[in-house]
Amino acid sequence: MQTEREQVRTAPESCGTFRTTIGGQALIEGILMRGPQKQAIVVRNQEGNLETKAEELRLVRERYPILGLPFLRGCVNFLDSIVKGTKALMWSAEFYPEEEETPGKFETWLEHTFGGGTAMKVLTTFAAVAGILFSILLFVFLPTLLTSGLLYIDPDAPLWLRNLLEGVVKVAIFLVYLWLCSKLPDIKRTFSYHGAEHKCIFCYERGLPLTVENVRSMPRHHPRCGTSFLFVVIIVSILVSSVIFALPPIREIAANTLVRIAVHLLLLPAVVSITYEINRLVGRYDNSITRILTAPGLRLQNFTTFEPDDSMIEVAIAALNLVIPEEKGQDTW
Repeated sequence: MQTEREQVRTAPESCGTFRTTIGGQALIEGILMRGPQKQAIVVRNQEGNLETKAEELRLVRERYPILGLPFLRGCVNFLDSIVKGTKALMWSAEFYPEEEETPGKFETWLEHTFGGGTAMKVLTTFAAVAGILFSILLFVFLPTLLTSGLLYIDPDAPLWLRNLLEGVVKVAIFLVYLWLCSKLPDIKRTFSYHGAEHKCIFCYERGLPLTVENVRSMPRHHPRCGTSFLFVVIIVSILVSSVIFALPPIREIAANTLVRIAVHLLLLPAVVSITYEINRLVGRYDNSITRILTAPGLRLQNFTTFEPDDSMIEVAIAALNLVIPEEKGQDTW
């Protein structure tokens, strides 16, 4: 049962809807919520109780204002989200340890070499870097290597055909990857928490009290979702690389597979930055253009969000309540 103060805080727009900048991430039996000032993690432990961790956000742009400028902030915020998300995921995993409790040789070496606190930072950095490298391998190296086979089949194949085929392969790999993930039982349960996060934010944006009943009735597909962001990253990368590879200096050497991979890697910061600005545009406005931009991502959320149970919704509500700013409107686009 919410107090009167909580109900007031969860209804910033009593006569309509608004768009919040608060976003979240599904964890192992938990949810990370990130507001304009705070970040909160709520996990349901094996005993069924809620474990919470809230902290004030320290934004990079506060120390280096230049990194908050458009087309610079994209990469910075993206990397920051990956690091914070990885830390939150590792923290949630601590409540569900593997049956093997004896630390492995690698964990023991880290503890002995760096100490407990530093070892965790090393693990977090390693996990974040590994995730980025895996994504690059899957969506940059693999499509380029696969489409390079076209040159052996037809050495005179036009460059536009290779660009088109490479784009199709990227999208296909992404769709298959999401589909396979959605079929794994543990991942599917995490995706149910993802659905709870979306429903809870929708309820908050519609100015309704954050109760299980209200949240349950909300849609689970949200236009400002990480799945949509990743899909737009792929589409933007296809468009940007097609333009760059059409430039005369690049076109002459674009047939070389290693050159293509190198160009793709060099373009990644620009692709992420452009996508971030598109995501902000979609978050701020609701019109025919933004609805067209979000339509594919909403479809893809059929793979990455599932209906949550009431216990998952309770976790989402607890996490969101911890990051709602005290002053009305601070989290509005």
